[in-house]
Amino acid sequence: MFRTSRCCWDRKPSALDQFGRSKGPAATDQIEIFQRERREKKMSSSSSFRAIFIGPPGSGKGTQSANLVKDYNVCHLATGDMLREAVREGTPLGLQAKEIMSKGGLVPDEVMVGMIHDAIKRPDCKNGFLLDGFPRTVVQAEKLDSMLDADKVKLDSALEFAIEDSLLVKRITGRRIHPASGRTYHVDFHPPKVVGKDDETGEPLIQRADDTEEALKTRLASYHKMTVPVVGYYKKKGILTTLDASQKSSDVYSIIKNIISKCAKPSSDSLPRSN
Repeated sequence: MFRTSRCCWDRKPSALDQFGRSKGPAATDQIEIFQRERREKKMSSSSSFRAIFIGPPGSGKGTQSANLVKDYNVCHLATGDMLREAVREGTPLGLQAKEIMSKGGLVPDEVMVGMIHDAIKRPDCKNGFLLDGFPRTVVQAEKLDSMLDADKVKLDSALEFAIEDSLLVKRITGRRIHPASGRTYHVDFHPPKVVGKDDETGEPLIQRADDTEEALKTRLASYHKMTVPVVGYYKKKGILTTLDASQKSSDVYSIIKNIISKCAKPSSDSLPRSN
């Protein structure tokens, strides 16, 4: 189940026979399936979209982002990973962030927005991006909008991953991550092919230090206090969709593909990912 605001024109044609009579629900269903598959096929090779994923830790944002990156050739911008990478590589913004963090301070919104601004100009983001972990406050959402508006870039969709806190404990404590790529696994729900090893590189997986039940309670309290108002912000803009993230991962992904395919825009320079 999900609730969605209209994010683009998607007028459904009437199903009529050669005499202008309705073909009935069965034929209409077939037409809808055909149109959806055609939209998804076209999008994977010639369209772009820009979306924000909003949800608590363990709600499935990383898993669904990986699916979309693989199928639609967009980039996944997880701001926590971006910050660590910028510090490690010694970029100007990374050095600025490192100095602030070394003194126990919080990285300013302007620095994070600057990192996102640099990232979306990369060649791998030409087909669009999935922004994960930012914005976390309404003020950050407003600053992000200002930056995108200056570049004449518009967000197509904001997807909220809604799930009860009680269901997140098992998801979080069983999560395993490949540090270099950010690929996410779960010991029960999405295990790697070889226990403790990344499927693509064979490198060891880790459990994040804050992927514990105690740390989760603190993170969820912060999420509800600061991030939930962001949902209202994007709802007012008419681009919010709320997903039931407690469903099977494959079911959630099917819903996301349908939503995103309706919002995707033609991109003349987009190329399909090579197999």
